[in-house]
Amino acid sequence: PGKPGEAAFARRIDPSREPGLSPEQRRLMAQVEYAQRQRALQRRLRSRNVLLALGIGAVTFGIYGYTFYSVSQERFLDELEQEAEAARARA
Repeated sequence: PGKPGEAAFARRIDPSREPGLSPEQRRLMAQVEYAQRQRALQRRLRSRNVLLALGIGAVTFGIYGYTFYSVSQERFLDELEQEAEAARARA
C-alpha cells in the first residue's frame, strides 16, 4: 500500500515454492483450497438445480392446467349421453 487508507491485496502464493512452509502446512493449504472449490461447485450446482426444478414444475403445471381446460371444453360425453337417452326412449 503506497497511500494511507489503501487496502493491501492478497497475493496468490504457490505453496510448493514458498520457502517457510512445512510439508504439513502445504498439505493443509491444499485441503482448504480443495474444500473451497467443492463449496463453490455445490453452490453453482444448487442454483442450477433450483432453476431446473422450477422450469420442470412450470411445464408440468402448464400441461396439467391445459389438460383440465381442454377437457372442460369437450362436450362429446354430453352428446353420447343424449344419444343413449334417445335410444332408451325409442326402446
